Amino acid sequence: MACAAGPRRCCRADAQATRANAQARCQGSRDSGLEQQGQEAGERARHRQRLGGSPKKSAGDVQRTPAGRAAMHALIRESRLPRTRACAALGVVRATGYRHDRPRAARSGVRAASHRRLSVSQREQILTALHSDRFCDQTPMHVYHTLLGEGTYLGSIRTIQRVLKDAQEVRERRPIRLPQSHAIPRLQATAPNQVWTWDISKLALQERGKWAYLYVLIDLYSRYIVGWMIADTENSALACRFVGTCAAEHQIVPGSLTVHQDRGSPMTARNFLALLAELKIDASHSRPRVSNDNPFSESQFKTIKTQPDYPGSFRDVVHARIWCDEYFAWYNDEHQHSGLNGHIPADVFYGRADIVTATKQAALDTAYREHPERFVNGAPVAKAPPAMVFINPLPASVISLPKAESSKEVLASKPARKHMLTTIHQAHKIPDQDQKPKLD
Repeated sequence: MACAAGPRRCCRADAQATRANAQARCQGSRDSGLEQQGQEAGERARHRQRLGGSPKKSAGDVQRTPAGRAAMHALIRESRLPRTRACAALGVVRATGYRHDRPRAARSGVRAASHRRLSVSQREQILTALHSDRFCDQTPMHVYHTLLGEGTYLGSIRTIQRVLKDAQEVRERRPIRLPQSHAIPRLQATAPNQVWTWDISKLALQERGKWAYLYVLIDLYSRYIVGWMIADTENSALACRFVGTCAAEHQIVPGSLTVHQDRGSPMTARNFLALLAELKIDASHSRPRVSNDNPFSESQFKTIKTQPDYPGSFRDVVHARIWCDEYFAWYNDEHQHSGLNGHIPADVFYGRADIVTATKQAALDTAYREHPERFVNGAPVAKAPPAMVFINPLPASVISLPKAESSKEVLASKPARKHMLTTIHQAHKIPDQDQKPKLD
């Protein structure tokens, strides 16, 4: 019994496997058939898309070029069919077929005069009113409303403007200063005492509404403070004394220095500009309302007012002078300036930067020999101060300025310095001695 049942179970299993394989083959053939049908349908759709506009179905391809359109219209004319039927057979719009045989005449390009155009006498009347002494410096809007209030109408505001434009008289009619174009100041310093930049900043006093005025003059190349002054006011007389005294103390060679400043009233005063002209110092000014044209002075004032020991407000002018005296001494002789690659302004100004760079390089070389594994980028190099310092450098190429000769060789003698100071005091009225602010 066991042997008889075993073969039957085996046959039944084989039959089930055979049916499963047959169903799988049927399903696979059905899926492949559907896939093939989808591919054929897509191919027919793409074929129909290619047929659209082809010569087999319409005359679309022929009409895409001027020569084809000309040939198409020639066939329409030569056919013996009515124009409507010929155009329909070739797929051409009937209006297009007629327009091709009767093209429109070319326009002359001259615009016809409007019937609302002013006459010559009316234009003369408007110009006469605008040229009169009463309205010669008034705007069209003012002229329009003034005459309209008096019961006279010559034309609209836009009409008056068009009449002025036709007469080539469109300009600023009011007696005001027109907008001016100011060149971008571009300065370059390759050595000390080539470019100085200065500005005035207010220092708050503890008494409400009272201020002290800090005058600071910076050497552009070295960032060295060549002079500073604190006063209780700002005016051109103090500016003349301040800049002139600094030029004499540093023995500036005539014609070798450029002083850059903004457009404050002391900087643009006639007596201040006259002083610079007498000393043969070139004057450079920032553009109006462009604070970035004097960046080094602005940055200097930020450095001053963000010091940890800055009091915020001073008791009086004397207190401000005491604090600034200590600050500028530290700044010139101890401050490691980031813009100078860590050098001190006094070292750069007086030519000691090469010695300091060599000392730093020796220390780096020793450290590299002892621990080369700590320097993954190779042997370290001590950076020297920048060779050139710019205000608004040229974007593409920068024109190098020649180095000025040493000013100490020309004005090394005391008589030359005394003569310069005499020129300053004689040419400009200086306040009395008791009114002079301290110059440090």
